[in-house]
Amino acid sequence: MRIGGLATGMDIDQLVGKLMKAERMPLDRMEQDKITLTWKRDAFRDVNKKLLELDNMMLGMKYDSTYNAKSVTSSMKDAVIATGTASSSNGVYDIEVTRLAESAINIGGVIGTSIDPNAKLADQTFTGGFVEETFEFYTFFDKDGNKETHSYKVSGDDTLNDVLNRITEDDNNVRAFFDQQSDKIVLETTRTGDYNQSAEYGGAEIGFDTNNEFFTNTLKLATAEESGGKNAEFIYNGALTINSKENNYTLNGITFEFKDVTNGKSAKLTVDNNVDASFESIMKFVDKYNDVVETLNESQREETYRDYKPLTDKQREELSEDEAKLWDEKAKSGILSNESIISDGMFSMRRSWYANVETGGDYTSLTQVGLTTSNDYMDGGKLIVDPVELKKALSENPDAVQKLFSNSEEGASRGIVNRLEDSLESTMGRIEERAGGGSDTLENYTLGKRMKDLNEQISAFEDRLVRVETRYWGEFTAMEKAIQRMNQQSAQLMSQFGGA
Repeated sequence: MRIGGLATGMDIDQLVGKLMKAERMPLDRMEQDKITLTWKRDAFRDVNKKLLELDNMMLGMKYDSTYNAKSVTSSMKDAVIATGTASSSNGVYDIEVTRLAESAINIGGVIGTSIDPNAKLADQTFTGGFVEETFEFYTFFDKDGNKETHSYKVSGDDTLNDVLNRITEDDNNVRAFFDQQSDKIVLETTRTGDYNQSAEYGGAEIGFDTNNEFFTNTLKLATAEESGGKNAEFIYNGALTINSKENNYTLNGITFEFKDVTNGKSAKLTVDNNVDASFESIMKFVDKYNDVVETLNESQREETYRDYKPLTDKQREELSEDEAKLWDEKAKSGILSNESIISDGMFSMRRSWYANVETGGDYTSLTQVGLTTSNDYMDGGKLIVDPVELKKALSENPDAVQKLFSNSEEGASRGIVNRLEDSLESTMGRIEERAGGGSDTLENYTLGKRMKDLNEQISAFEDRLVRVETRYWGEFTAMEKAIQRMNQQSAQLMSQFGGA
C-alpha cells in the first residue's frame, strides 16, 4: 500500500497511473493480438466442423441404396409388407401366408390363495408346498434341437418375484411373471418359432423334469400345458413353401414382414425403383454442399474493419453489454478473409465437379444428369439441380449415375464424390495444421505456437511493468523526501531569522 504527496500535495498515484497507461500500450496490443489469434483459430475450427459434416454425408453417397432405392407396394398391407434393398430385383412377387410365427407360453395352475409375490417364500402357503432346491429348465436354440440348461437356486428367504425376475433377466429367451388376480404363473418365450424339433418334453420350447419340485409342485407348471412355439409358413410365388422362426424373411434382397395370414389368397408385392427417395438423398447432399460453400464464401467476402481492434478487459468495462457486442461483431468481421487455405479449398472443391469421369457408361459429366455449378461468381460455385433431368437419369440408369458419383478407382475414372472427398480431407488437414483440433495443445498447430509466444511475451512484459512501476514510485518517493528535507531546512531558517 503506497501513499504519496504528503510533502508535495501532488496525487502521485494518479501520476503513476497515467505514466503506466502509456507504458501498458504495447501490452494492450499484444493482448489484442492474442484475442485475434484465438478468434481466428475458433473460426477455422468452425469451418472444419462444416467440412466434417459434409465429409460424413459422403459415406451415404457411396452406398448402392442411395442410387438404387427400392419401393415395395403390397396388395394386402394388413397381411404382408416388404422392404427392398439395392440388390432387390424389380418385379411382382406372390406371397401366401398360411401361418404366423408364435412364441411358446405355459400357464400353470393355481399356486395358492393370498400369495404375496414380495414376501418370503418360506412365509407363504402354497397349494403344492415349498421346498428349497436348485431347479433347472431347458431351452432349445438351434435347428437341430440342441438344448441349453439354465439352473437357479431358490431359498426360503427369496420372494416369488425374486425368483421370477432372476429367470426373466437371465439370457435364456424366457420371461416369467405371476398374475395375482388368477394366482397363476406365466412362463413364455421371448422369441417366436419352433426350436425344439425333437420329441423330448413333447416338443415343448421350455422343458423341465417332473423332479423339479419347485417348478412342478410349487409353481404348478407342466410341460404338457405349453402351447405355441410355431414357425411362420408362407408360399412363395405359388411354388416354394418356406418356414421362418420369425414373422419376417429375407429372400432375393427383399425382407418380407408377415402381419396376418392371407386366408388362401396371395398378396402381390411389387418392387420398383424408388426414384423419389434417390433424388431426395442426392438433394440433401447438394443442399449440405451448398451450405458449406456459402459459409466459406461468406468468410472471404466479409468486410474487415481495421479500426475495430479486440477489446481489452479494461476497455470492455467502459462499454455497455450491447456496445461491447456490436464492437465484437465489427472486430470479428473478416477474420478469415484472404486466407489461402479457404480460397484454395473452394477452388479445389469446384474443380472436383468440373472434370469428366471416365465411367465407360452413359454418364461422364454432371451436366448429363442435370447438375451444374452456378454461373454467378458471387455464389462461389454452388450446385444447381434440374430435378427433371436428375430423376430421368436415376430412373433410366441408376447404376451409371452411381458410377459417375462414386467410383473408388484412381485417375480419370475416380468418381466425383471421391474427388470431392480428397479435396475436403486435404483442406481439413491444412486447417488442422493451422488451427489444431479440440484436444491439441498450443505446440501442435501454427496459430497455437504464435499464441504461446505471445503468452511468454505478455508474461515477460508484465514483469517489466512491475519493475517500471516500482521505479516510478521510487523516483517520486525520492522527490518527496528531497522536498520534505527542503521544507524542514526552510522551517529551520525561518525559525532562526524569527528568533533574531
